[in-house]
Amino acid sequence: LGGAMGRAGRRLPAVAALFYGALAALVLLGVRDVLFLYEENRCSMTYMYEYPEYLKIKLPKKTARRYPTYELYLYGEGNYAKENKNLLLTGIPVLFLPGNAGSYKQVRSLGSIALRKAEDVDFKYHFNFFSVNFNEELVALYGGSLQRQTKFVHECIKVILKLYRDREFAPRSVAIVGHSMGGLVARALLTLKNFKPELINLLITQATPHVAPVMPLDQYLTDFYTAVNNYWILKAQDLRNLTTLSVAGGFRDYQVRSGLAFLPRLSQHDSALSVVSSAVPRAWASTDHLSIVWCKELILATIRAFFDLIDENTRQITEDPKKRMSVLNHHFVRHPAKIFEENPEASTELTGAFMWITVKASKWTYSVYNDSDGKYFTFPLASHRKSYSHVYCENSMLDTRSWIYGCMNSNSSRCLEATDLSWRAELLPTTKVVILKLQDYPSLSHIVIQVSPTAGNKYNLDCEFFKEDSRTVQLPVTHLFSFGLSSSKILLNSTGLLYNVQLQHFNQIYQAFNIYIESCCQSVKERKPSVYRLHIPWSHEDSIIVAKVPSFTEISAKLHIAQPQNDNRVPELNIYSSSDCQYEVILKTSLVQILGQIIRFHAGALPVYIVSNILLTYGGQLSTLISTGQCSDFSIELVRTAKPYKVEPLVSIVVFLQGFNWFREIRESLSLTEVDAAVLSSQDAWFPLVSLMLFLFGTGIAYWSGVFFSTSLRLFSSLWLTLIRPPVLQKHNKLITPRTLCGVLSLALLSWTTCGALAVFIIYLQYLVQVLK
Repeated sequence: LGGAMGRAGRRLPAVAALFYGALAALVLLGVRDVLFLYEENRCSMTYMYEYPEYLKIKLPKKTARRYPTYELYLYGEGNYAKENKNLLLTGIPVLFLPGNAGSYKQVRSLGSIALRKAEDVDFKYHFNFFSVNFNEELVALYGGSLQRQTKFVHECIKVILKLYRDREFAPRSVAIVGHSMGGLVARALLTLKNFKPELINLLITQATPHVAPVMPLDQYLTDFYTAVNNYWILKAQDLRNLTTLSVAGGFRDYQVRSGLAFLPRLSQHDSALSVVSSAVPRAWASTDHLSIVWCKELILATIRAFFDLIDENTRQITEDPKKRMSVLNHHFVRHPAKIFEENPEASTELTGAFMWITVKASKWTYSVYNDSDGKYFTFPLASHRKSYSHVYCENSMLDTRSWIYGCMNSNSSRCLEATDLSWRAELLPTTKVVILKLQDYPSLSHIVIQVSPTAGNKYNLDCEFFKEDSRTVQLPVTHLFSFGLSSSKILLNSTGLLYNVQLQHFNQIYQAFNIYIESCCQSVKERKPSVYRLHIPWSHEDSIIVAKVPSFTEISAKLHIAQPQNDNRVPELNIYSSSDCQYEVILKTSLVQILGQIIRFHAGALPVYIVSNILLTYGGQLSTLISTGQCSDFSIELVRTAKPYKVEPLVSIVVFLQGFNWFREIRESLSLTEVDAAVLSSQDAWFPLVSLMLFLFGTGIAYWSGVFFSTSLRLFSSLWLTLIRPPVLQKHNKLITPRTLCGVLSLALLSWTTCGALAVFIIYLQYLVQVLK
């Protein structure tokens, strides 16, 4: 019996090691998905054409004494930098705020491209880019400096505006671009008692965690976030004159997940915009946390927006909030492949000695190359309204000219008066497309396509009338626990140019899928590439992929933000296809990406579960030590004592009580931090079983950390004894000695003046050495 029990005891640790090894492997798979499995970098680097220079701005003596480590700089290049040395500035001020450990020199991408753009308009308008040096402080790890940075930025704004005093077009406000925590500092300006909101008219943030800190490491950081977000929610009506744009980096940014970069939902609805860089027109690329400040495609969109925001009368950024939002939507949400116009003409006259051609077919294709004659193709709507609900057209010529019109008044041969429908178009990577619902245009008699004379240019135009039901198909997503073993399939025998595949029941952040699209065509000929867009209707986080035809394409489908309550819209896969090809869409659950989503959204809570397992194990070791006089092995005791039912009910109870005001008041009076589960629940990032999964992951990590630490301790102890073998074992009879007292006082002083975690780490190293000895 004793032998059998011994063999069972040996098997138990082996089974536990296998089980916890599998859990640790799942964690590693999730970490690998977050850190490595994302799209390649599709951003181009921004380069300076001339040597960048940073002119230090002299601050008032009082400000310089109060903030000795902070500085203000003006960016310049070449002759522009030389002209600005006397600080006779005539441009539009923009202030760049770097983030955690960021450099003031990161402003160079914005400043350089803005300078080149100003040269293109012969310096009719130009921008002066300022930048703040925060001494590369680690404000994401220690929040005690955030308030000081905010107050310094306020002083900088006043200094900047004084530089323009007595100028003909002197600015009354400053635009701010903030990267990472710099964006949060910019929002915090409005919480200062003596700050005037009219000093800022535009705020653009890049990869800024607005909702909550990535890792809430100290009370300063959480208190700062609470103050800023509460102010923006409570004072939303007072902030309507401030236009805010938040740009997130997408899945390449593993430091700040994009869900944190979306501005709080209860803040300004009509003067705030949040987008993911993968959805920004003419960029369509995910950026990592640093490349978002130099990604050429994204910087170009930002600078184009800046120049379109200029008021010709004041030569400063417009004071009209509606125009500011129109410009931002034009460049960051839906680009119609047109140069921005505030009030485009309602009607126009189609002139020119163009040939008028009537097209009665429901489907039309036209290719043109080096054609010297212009043409107007007219599509009469009377014959199509009864049979079709929509008309779709696409044009591969990506210029900014108008090309599609709706005829409001016509005679037998031509259109006399038309409305420009080109503003309804949308720019995609390889084409510009327009979808019109015929019911919305009852006054139109014809659709007119203009084909201008070409000089060596080749492009294609395609139009078709269709019923919406015939081009919309539903594809239910596979279950979370199918683990990719089952799939949902749909076959599209394409005779049209557009299909919308609705992904049913895809609405939670813990869902993740691989979508495979295989295209095959009947004839072998050169075709335009297909464009696949994953469209999320409740947030601007679309992703676009361009694929050759025929091809086999894999698309990753996962969310940055869960579907809001009372929103019944469905995500769609838009397929801009070739008309004579067949498309098979296969959807499978991706276990690796689900694990990645759990790590992406809940990595901040995982250390708490690891420590919970360690504390449960320590409790079991102390209990065994008291009862038997022997300290049991860490890994064996963890298997015995670390049970989910010792933690899970308490977490659920606290999350439930968090919904009551009296409980929150008691928690705040005791200065207790909010439970991680409650914080994530308020962000719609908490879902059933996630706490159990995190506990099991924490158990696996704690188990193998214990094994690794024990093995390392034995190895280093043997090495220590080999190198330094003490003649006798030293005895420490006194608990407090002069040496110990001096060490305690030194570490207490270090903790008080710098960082308490550093003092704790030094103590840990000290006792580790004692154990090794």
